[in-house]
Order: sequence, then structure tokens, then C-alpha cells
Amino acid sequence: AKKKNTYRRKLASKPVDDVYLTWMYERPVYEAEVAVDMLKKFQELDFTYPKQYVYANLTLDMMLEKKKKVDQFVGTILLPYPFANEINKVMVFTEKAEEIKIAEENGAAFAGGTELIQKILDDEINADFYIAVPEIIAKLLPLKNKLRKKFPKTNRNSLGRDIPQMLELFKVGHEYMVEEENLIQTRIATVCSTKNFLANNLCTFLYYSAQ
Repeated sequence: AKKKNTYRRKLASKPVDDVYLTWMYERPVYEAEVAVDMLKKFQELDFTYPKQYVYANLTLDMMLEKKKKVDQFVGTILLPYPFANEINKVMVFTEKAEEIKIAEENGAAFAGGTELIQKILDDEINADFYIAVPEIIAKLLPLKNKLRKKFPKTNRNSLGRDIPQMLELFKVGHEYMVEEENLIQTRIATVCSTKNFLANNLCTFLYYSAQ
């Protein structure tokens, strides 16, 4: 016997009661600033922790034609209003003494050449992010399986010659990644942040994740 089609069209009108079946109505869409105001009001009414994180969920359109398979990806952006309490540990790979000095002066947790490879493989040292200059990248291949998505790459802005600029990005940068198949879920602020803080971080995240 065929199953009955229980699908029903959503009602066009808005609900008039405080309690209703959500599936019967289209989900409301709010402008960013309106949504932020609502979030802050809910926090006050519910007496929840004011410093809890605010998350942005972004669903990607995977229906567009692609020349090749799009793998899960990781990105790092510099939010206009950083909210992390700690600075990320960044390791710099270079064999030039002057570049090692520049890296250390700009806040690198570790800086050096191939002598760091075995220490990383043995878990003696580690970092949140790893950046490198192009001249050394071929010598870092033994680390590819160990570092995986954190292995320095040009398209992740972690492989280049401007060490201070890369360090600036990754020391306070915010990392996001595609989870499951087409969902990005990431922190963008805390509830107690100002409306301008929240809205600007959200817009920045949306802009760069769409690149």
C-alpha cells in the first residue's frame, strides 16, 4: 500500500498566537541588526550567561556546477572586533636567520627550519597555526600528514614571504571550517558585545566565507 502524502503547504499568514506549530509557517527572516537586538533581549529575559558565544550558521549552495569536487575547506579571517581572550600560537618555517629574527620580533611562538620537523612529529612542540616561506615548503612534506589542513598553503594565506603580515593574521585570526557537507558554524562574538561589534563581525564573516 502506498503511504499517504502527509506534506502540507505552509500557511501564508503569520501566526497570531504565542504558541504555534513552526512547520506550518515560513521561518521569519530578520535583518542582522534586528536579530542582534532580539538576541540581547532574549538573554536578559532568560537570565543566561552574558559572555556566551554567538554562533553564525551558514548553509552553502552545493547545487552549482563545479569542474571538480569541492573538498571541505578551512579559512582564517581577521574580524574587525576580535573577541578571543588568548593569542594563537603560530610557528614560522624559514631557514634564513634574518627571517627567524623577524618572526620572533613579531610574536612567533616558534621559528626555525627543518630542525623543527622531528620535534613536531614527536609532539615536543605544537602550535595553533603554521606558516612558511616558499623556499622551505618542499622540505616540510614529512609534516603533511601530521599537520593535515594546517599544512602551509598559499590559498590559506599561510605560505608567503610577508612574515609580519601572516603573523598578524594568524595570531588573532578567526578560523572557520565547513562541517558536514555544506554547513559552516562558527563563533562571531559574545552576547554582551555591542550591536555594532556583532553586526560588523557577522558581515565580515559572510563576506569572506563567500569568496
